Amino acid sequence: MSDPALDPEFIAAKQAMIASHLEGTVAHEPWVQTVEFDASIPRWYVRFGCDGRDASTIYFDFHQRTLRYECYFLPDPPAHHDELYRYLLRRNHTTYAAHFSVGPDGDVYLVGRTLLEHLDEAELDRIIGSMYELVENYFQAVLRITFRRPADNAT
Repeated sequence: MSDPALDPEFIAAKQAMIASHLEGTVAHEPWVQTVEFDASIPRWYVRFGCDGRDASTIYFDFHQRTLRYECYFLPDPPAHHDELYRYLLRRNHTTYAAHFSVGPDGDVYLVGRTLLEHLDEAELDRIIGSMYELVENYFQAVLRITFRRPADNAT
């Protein structure tokens, strides 16, 4: 039995589906600011706005067997690391499409991946919707935790 992920036609079809959907349907959504593609990586960028944050970008990296995606969430927080990480780990317990991760630089990301064999337009929409929802629901709460003043601890 051959591995479909190694079939060049399968890979080309998945890339074409992603490009068509992101650069067509998704790009025309009113909350999407831009969709770009960098063929040298290959990577798609989907930049969107939401109520809780002016803009956020999902990076979709196409690999031989998976589509990996991430969203830069927050720079390395100046304080309250323990409380922040505890909060994010608890949120990971309830998330499905992506999870919070601390990068080697200390910055916080939303990350996930899906096998190409499971990838279709509905799955792309689910991923984008989940990333949007996570940013919308948790960005402001995370800001309150990490950037509060010492006097705010009493409240």
